[in-house]
Amino acid sequence: MSTYLINHLRIPGGVPNEAGLSYLEQVEATAKPFGGKWLAQGDADVVEGAWPGSVVLIEFPSRADAENWYNSPDYQKILPLRVNNAISDLILVDSVGPDFTVRGFAQQIRAAIAGASGIEV
Repeated sequence: MSTYLINHLRIPGGVPNEAGLSYLEQVEATAKPFGGKWLAQGDADVVEGAWPGSVVLIEFPSRADAENWYNSPDYQKILPLRVNNAISDLILVDSVGPDFTVRGFAQQIRAAIAGASGIEV
């Protein structure tokens, strides 16, 4: 099951400095050995709420691959180039299974509530 890294990225002044550019030049090589693949990068069209900055979306084959990349010596070596020169909110989220439906998810929640309270919801 794939895991996605989502980075809500804000670069002070809007243009990467030398350290930020150095990070960009090196980061892809650190992710490739773990199956990391860039799916999206850039400004987002905000439909609801606020999202100052840009977004980076990277796919990894698994949660273990994503975590192993993040904790790898090669990535940890360049990590300060990003965290000291940009504002990032980084999350990992797993993909849903092939049979996933939002309706089915809601039904699972209803069943869990009913089971916990003994009342049908």
